[in-house]
Amino acid sequence: MISRWGDIVAGPKTRWASLFIWILLVAVVSFIWPQVNDTETESNQLLPDDVMSVEASKISKEQFSDDAGTPLLLVWYRDGGLKEDDFKKVQDLYAQLQDNPLKQQAFIPPLDKAPAEALMESASEDGEALTTPVFFEKDASTEQLGLALDQLQDRIESNAGKSILNEDLSDDGLHLRFTGPVGIQTDAVSLFSNADVTLLVSTVLIVLVLLIVLYRSPLLAIVPLVAVGIAYGLISPLLGLMADKGLIVVDAQVVSIMTVLLFGAGTDYCLFLVSRYRDELRMEPNKYVAMQKAISGTGGAILISAMTTALALLALGLAYYASYDRFAVPFSLAIFIMGVTSLTLLPAILALLGRVAFFPFIPRTEAMTKALEEKKGKPIRRSKSKNRFGKLLGRWGTEKPWIIIITCVVLFGGLGTFVMKMEFTYGLLDSFPEDMPSREGFSIVADHYPPGEVATSQVIVQTDGKDISLQDDLASMSMVEKVSDPRTGSKDESFQEYEVTLAADPYSSEMVEKIPDLKNTVSKQLAKSGVENADDKVWIGGETATLYDTEEVTSRDQTLIIPVVLIVVGLLLLAYLRSIVAMIYLLLTVILSYFAALGLGWIIIHYGMGVPAMQGLIPLYTFVFLVALGEDYNIFLVSNIWKKRETMPLKQAISQGVAETSSVISSAGLILAGTFAVLATMPMQVLVHFGMVTAIGILLDTFIVRPLLVPAITTVLGRYAFWPGRLWKKHD
Repeated sequence: MISRWGDIVAGPKTRWASLFIWILLVAVVSFIWPQVNDTETESNQLLPDDVMSVEASKISKEQFSDDAGTPLLLVWYRDGGLKEDDFKKVQDLYAQLQDNPLKQQAFIPPLDKAPAEALMESASEDGEALTTPVFFEKDASTEQLGLALDQLQDRIESNAGKSILNEDLSDDGLHLRFTGPVGIQTDAVSLFSNADVTLLVSTVLIVLVLLIVLYRSPLLAIVPLVAVGIAYGLISPLLGLMADKGLIVVDAQVVSIMTVLLFGAGTDYCLFLVSRYRDELRMEPNKYVAMQKAISGTGGAILISAMTTALALLALGLAYYASYDRFAVPFSLAIFIMGVTSLTLLPAILALLGRVAFFPFIPRTEAMTKALEEKKGKPIRRSKSKNRFGKLLGRWGTEKPWIIIITCVVLFGGLGTFVMKMEFTYGLLDSFPEDMPSREGFSIVADHYPPGEVATSQVIVQTDGKDISLQDDLASMSMVEKVSDPRTGSKDESFQEYEVTLAADPYSSEMVEKIPDLKNTVSKQLAKSGVENADDKVWIGGETATLYDTEEVTSRDQTLIIPVVLIVVGLLLLAYLRSIVAMIYLLLTVILSYFAALGLGWIIIHYGMGVPAMQGLIPLYTFVFLVALGEDYNIFLVSNIWKKRETMPLKQAISQGVAETSSVISSAGLILAGTFAVLATMPMQVLVHFGMVTAIGILLDTFIVRPLLVPAITTVLGRYAFWPGRLWKKHD
């Protein structure tokens, strides 16, 4: 079917039909279904409902809620100490909010009626910072909260001037920053909403520039972008429909990264076909026959590559953590549709353009070139079908295989050792730019108040009606600074809640790791008091417990998904190549380059950029992407070697396979790495780290693993590289 596919989708009579069907399909679904951007969720709950910190939050809202609403924290700061006039500005603002509430405002403390002395006592011990809350309705959307904050900002600027909100904190004068749940939530949405357009424009530009530089054909540079753009026109409403029906959940981060993946990987698939089509046009005068041969030569590799990447990404759906799970369907569907696009829409477009697509370097057969020379009366420059550098790489891989293998193992292994030194963070604020208002406000609180007060923990117990007090037991723990008096449940008096201030930074690894100790201590005291199944009647909430649960859940996800991805990719490689040996060493090379990329990424991020910890989600993100996308290049190379092995000696097959695929894979790798590198220009640290490590891994695969390491291993193994497939029995 693949050998006849060119006639089906890009023949003289079918090319227009293929193009018409695609345009009609995109137009219809875009009209009747919502776009994916219109169905993004605003939920920031990423943990499963049954983990301890989430259950604690639910119990707290049900039993101990004061119905005040969701808080926005206003952090007032002046270097050298707040002045009396500063406190008056605070009171004036709260007087305005009492008389003329903001939209969605639920409650504010009566600070305007409090004596100035009482307000001063609420300031930090050094007198430089003051935190005051404004509560908003719990069901207010992020968009509504954003509008309310704009309204609040206008009032503050009209009374105190713009400098209070915008000037650098090192400048003299009074400063104000918005933080807390509302400030963090609106900042996060703002970052991603602003990133969407920037990311799309940057990605398109980088792909366009690289295509023009690499292929020196303006029209050819546009063709893959057109194909990807039309594919996105189908993908977006498909995902929008699924999200609208509740089948999947998408957020701004998913849409942003999917755009990069689509343009990067989608352009790669296009280039595999375009490159082969150009080669065929140099041998075949009929553009339709050339297209049929191009699809016959690359269609299988493109299909298996798309299936490998799609199924590997779909494995993320096994995750409990929402940031992983939300990636699965959108990413795998995007890759699948892009694979279909590259074998249906793209051939139709190329068949319409023919040789003109490659202008000004038009590929012609030798007979066509001679005819043109006779017509013009002067010689015409011949195109070179294979680059000299590719031939050189092919010779290196077959002539010096052990040197290459040992060098790569030592180099990649050395970089991989830095993985053991990596530190990780799961805090959302750590992913924000340092000058983001909510992060600046949080930093002020952390610098001027006792560390534990930045984020207190809630210890909730169910006493089964027994008269129990845990206040002294909690206060005696070395990790605890102070404990509040217990609160009794409003609906069930057997529930108690203690507000616990930790003795150190609640976001530190030291405190996060002690959450189990805190729970065990409380459970033992309950058990001593006669409470049955005490361990199931203790819940710890707050940011520290959330970080602990995040580490536990993501570790579980990594333990499950990494083997699944390897099994899925391995089985597809086995089905396509019919070689257990090839499957094993191709997987091992990608894993080796993954650890090298992670180690080199840590060197750049930590030692070069001074970042103390990498975002904790990066190892699994990059593993899935690098294994899936890295195998794409291996499949394209190895399938070429396997075909050539049918008719020539192994070393010659390897050398020519590398030479013929070197140009297109190098071009594809540069474009894919370039698109992911665009993420490194975004303001979110999670995108910076993900884009940087993924781009490094792709470059290592493109320029070391694929042209050198894989051919070298294949050379050393000889015919055993094909075991137990048919080619294993073939001797030179």
